[in-house]
Amino acid sequence: MILFDSVTKKFGSTLALDDVSLEIKQGEFVFIVGPSGAGKSTLLRILTKEILPTSGKVLISKVDITKLKDKDIPGLRRKVGVVFQDFKLLDDRTVFENVALALEVQNRSDQEINKMVEHILKLVEIWDRRNLFPRQLSGGEAQRTAIARAVVGKPDILLADEPTGDLDPKTAWGVIQLLNEINSWGTTIVMATHNQEIVNTLKRRVVVLKSGKISKDTKEGKYE
Repeated sequence: MILFDSVTKKFGSTLALDDVSLEIKQGEFVFIVGPSGAGKSTLLRILTKEILPTSGKVLISKVDITKLKDKDIPGLRRKVGVVFQDFKLLDDRTVFENVALALEVQNRSDQEINKMVEHILKLVEIWDRRNLFPRQLSGGEAQRTAIARAVVGKPDILLADEPTGDLDPKTAWGVIQLLNEINSWGTTIVMATHNQEIVNTLKRRVVVLKSGKISKDTKEGKYE
């Protein structure tokens, strides 16, 4: 599903990723952990082709995304949903409209958009908030909206960059339970996090980054 083959990324003289090789299989739930500056966000940004590696290959479903032409990038991003710590919702659109936008860019019909958005908002339990704007939502509701937007198009992969970082513990656990459910659909989830309690409780695969290198990769790991 995902393969990093000897990937290095430099920002000027700063080495963000150093010869990283990593394989993630379809349907896995993988935590990427490590201190700030370890390369977690860089790894996720490469997977959406927001940035390119300095060297090495990155394959998704056997396609080297580093060689994709600009016209093919939208196709990649339909396969890869992204959830951010700060939600990145559009303030001038309602919950429904924020989620619908992900389908509008795919040129879906209005009937299809309405059906799919209603379905996903009910799944993430915010259908009753559909006409509210982001400023009217709690942190947990905003993150659920962001997750709904990321998965409404049924991507193969969901990337989550510190999705619980700004949430209180109870709300954070609600978001994690939602991600667990999405993973049960067969969606591959790669989550960068500092939350030790969540990592240690879920006992999923843990990949530890340190100074841009993988220092540990454990099938049912803990945050050490």
